[in-house]
Amino acid sequence: MQRKFLRCLTALAISASFASAASAGAYPDKPITFVVPSAAGGSPDVLSRLITTQIAKDTGATMVVENRPGAAGNIGIALVKRGAPDGYTVGYGNINTLAVNRSLFKRLPYDVDQDLTPVAHMFDLYNALIVPADSPVKSVQGLIDLARQQPGRLSYGASGVGTTGHMGGELFKSMAKVDVMFIPYNGGPAAIQDLLGGRLDYLFVNTSEAGPLVKSGKVRAIGVSSLKRLSLMPDVPTLDESGLKGYETVAWGGVVAPKGTPADVVATLNKAIQKALQAPEVRTGLATLGAEPATGSPEEFKQLIDRETVKWQKIIETAGIEKLD
Repeated sequence: MQRKFLRCLTALAISASFASAASAGAYPDKPITFVVPSAAGGSPDVLSRLITTQIAKDTGATMVVENRPGAAGNIGIALVKRGAPDGYTVGYGNINTLAVNRSLFKRLPYDVDQDLTPVAHMFDLYNALIVPADSPVKSVQGLIDLARQQPGRLSYGASGVGTTGHMGGELFKSMAKVDVMFIPYNGGPAAIQDLLGGRLDYLFVNTSEAGPLVKSGKVRAIGVSSLKRLSLMPDVPTLDESGLKGYETVAWGGVVAPKGTPADVVATLNKAIQKALQAPEVRTGLATLGAEPATGSPEEFKQLIDRETVKWQKIIETAGIEKLD
């Protein structure tokens, strides 16, 4: 499905102006560059192209998606920072680049507060807690009990340090008060293979990845990281209702612009994004990838960024995670 999206969305080149932006003058009268700080084909890229394509359809705006992967997203966000504050350079920012990385790295090539302007919260993604199909663990409490019976013996993995699979795992350890080992991988598929091979005891993975594995009978989903049950996995309880009250890990994503971007331009972009998120084809595309549309003002997105920064800073400090260069 991702390849199909990419074939359709490789170049977005529809010219004109936002129909809703008459009061903001001629903006936009040239292409808008939308920076995605990850490789083409990944969930951030596919989701961003889904939404920017709809904006183009709704408004006639010219939008060009530019992939700038590397350094856990830091390269792409630094490019947004260096853009002129005129609304013609914006980018995809998420839980990692706007919150986790601030505490995970010794230094960043950007300052979230000083260099960026929040524009809109676009969507939320959630993780599923999965165990091998032949695992004796049947529930979240069962996993906690087993971990307490065998301190330091169980292990979980994730596709790199600082990912939501890792951070969600550390939050689980902290709230459940268990001692388990974390093993970082270069990618999600390698971690899943080790789970299936019995070399890991559990994983936190995106629900869209977990779904096919559950249906195939290869793994069992025992919890989801949202505060309410998900339509993608309606029969799987949340970790919150499974005894870890308040547990929530959200792989949220949104749009940021360079600091100093005019307020009326930010408002125009926010309105266009919110409208695109209401389109049936966008909602269907989001659901297929395990994402849920988000709404809200630039100020509300800023509040989310601030809350998440504090939350994950505490988890990183509690876990004693060594800062990255």
